Amino acid sequence: MKSERHSWAEFAGSIGAACLVAGYLRYSIEGQLQRFSESLLIAGGVLVLVAVVLGFRGILKFFSRRSSRLGTNTAVLSLAVLAILVILNFVGYRHHKRFDLTSEKLFTLSDQTRKIVGGLQQDVTIVRFAKSSAPQFDDVMAEYKNLGSHIKVRNVDPQEKPEVAKDYGATHMGDVIVAAGSRKENLEAGPDGSLSEEAITTAILKVTRDKTKQVCFVAGHGEKSPSDDSAQGYTLADQRLKKEGYETKTVNLATGDAVPSDCDVLVIAGSKQAFFPQEAAMVGKYLDGGGKALIEVDPETDPKLDSIFQAWNIDPGKNVVIDASGAGRFFGTGPTYPIVLQYGDSPITKALARTMTFFPLARTVSVADKQKPDPQLVELLKTSQASFTIPGLEKGQKEVSFNPKTGTAGPLSLGVAGERNSNGREARLVVIGNSEFAANPWFGAQSNGDLFLNTIDWLAQDENLISIRPKSATNRRIELTQAQAAGLAWLELFLLPGFVVILGIGIWWKRR
Repeated sequence: MKSERHSWAEFAGSIGAACLVAGYLRYSIEGQLQRFSESLLIAGGVLVLVAVVLGFRGILKFFSRRSSRLGTNTAVLSLAVLAILVILNFVGYRHHKRFDLTSEKLFTLSDQTRKIVGGLQQDVTIVRFAKSSAPQFDDVMAEYKNLGSHIKVRNVDPQEKPEVAKDYGATHMGDVIVAAGSRKENLEAGPDGSLSEEAITTAILKVTRDKTKQVCFVAGHGEKSPSDDSAQGYTLADQRLKKEGYETKTVNLATGDAVPSDCDVLVIAGSKQAFFPQEAAMVGKYLDGGGKALIEVDPETDPKLDSIFQAWNIDPGKNVVIDASGAGRFFGTGPTYPIVLQYGDSPITKALARTMTFFPLARTVSVADKQKPDPQLVELLKTSQASFTIPGLEKGQKEVSFNPKTGTAGPLSLGVAGERNSNGREARLVVIGNSEFAANPWFGAQSNGDLFLNTIDWLAQDENLISIRPKSATNRRIELTQAQAAGLAWLELFLLPGFVVILGIGIWWKRR
């Protein structure tokens, strides 16, 4: 009798388990609980219950064994671990959190984007027009939405809602439109919906700004030009300014009687020839009227702007700065490229802490009289204690040394930022003793580009833009010479395997 009940219990349990598995598989494939799948699940449950009732004594006898108890403990522990994993996955799904472990934080939105989106005062709608969603687009948009409640995101099928596509001006499948009020900006997305952070943030800036600000580069005295793509040009700086929502143009002061009224920021980037007195007077008058200017003065040049420097209590030294710390060798440069690691207390340099900037052939720029309260001045850039000044570089000169009679020992100031109230308006001026740091070869090196852009942002009173911009991945490839590659091959193919073999033979011989 017991054997017969045991056989019926095994039969019912097997059939019941099979019904449960079949019902679940049908439900998983169909995506909904159909009548037949429901019947299989109910039948399977009843048969399993019958098997438990019929084989109850056998089950108790089985669990009374020591081996069974140990197996049960193992099963319970396994189920507990599985349950914990399921709960963790459920919590992770409901409360999404990403960790960016790259050293450059390549997959984390930059401080600049956080400031801009976090400071929005109006809704910005980002609409992607396509038949299906794009995971990459949705992931990036989720990051933006987390920064502020003013970011709204939509996915629209233009074939189902052509009126929406017409309203936003979408003309192609895959178009991404950023809109705020009546302003719209069309972005070029990849086939998978991918968009760069820089493009999205720039579009948000363009549609939320009341006015597009103008950065004017002075020309006519050998200055760096925003249209010059040579090693002496500023095309990279020009491109980045436009990506941040600025407009740029060149102005020649000799052809007018004043600095153009639409210049929000005036840039004098390394004049090689002197300004006419009338031109210098125009720049001075522009600042007196609440203007904002960046003047970059290279060593061994005299732009004849002393009247402006004196009025602002700024002293551009007649010297060349030498950096004897040896840090330049890491960049393949020499002692005439002073490196700055210390920065003054200014919004321009606040985000540059723990970063480096360097200046190919620079002169000192410092506060002339530190007792004067007006204008308010800050020395922005400080070289190391191993730096010093020399009167100038002679042609063909290879070695220089510090002479206390003609030079000054570091730390030395390479730049000054000042602001003052002028006729009821706030005027701002930044003077830096070098123009090469923002030229095409050096703009992307370390934090040089950030220093230039932060300076323009501060002058244009766009402090919300001041930050470290998104970085690209660092090139971590190791370049080996032919001799180093051959040595590494010998190490991998012969020396290490030979060492292991000899070590094994020695152990075997000792234990023999």
